[in-house]
Amino acid sequence: MPLLRAAALVPLLRAGGSGGLRGRAPPGGLRGPSLCSAPPQPAIAAKQPFPVELKAGKKYAWCACGHSRSQPFCDGAHKKAAPGVSPLRFTPEEDKAAWLCGCKRTRSPPYCDGTHATEAVQSAQLPTQP
Repeated sequence: MPLLRAAALVPLLRAGGSGGLRGRAPPGGLRGPSLCSAPPQPAIAAKQPFPVELKAGKKYAWCACGHSRSQPFCDGAHKKAAPGVSPLRFTPEEDKAAWLCGCKRTRSPPYCDGTHATEAVQSAQLPTQP
């Protein structure tokens, strides 16, 4: 299929009016959720990882929003504080000691990957807890 130049598209757009939509867009344009918006950024709960002892077969819910008072695990705070963020549920296959991410910026959740050592995390303000 040949590529159309921008100048060739102008008559097509004018002929199509609203691009195939019937009626007029409300003043200020179309409204609704943006499909291009970034997901909510979690709060930094701690500037270091949490040492934990995980048990094989036990189900865990790692706090991904950063608002839980039971860090590093979820206490449901995301429902009000960060509705777009859900906890990461996982079940270890073996008993083991682990370092779970506290900054919520790891690339290998729920485990710490050292991201907390970056300037962005270390200089960030921690959320205040009531």
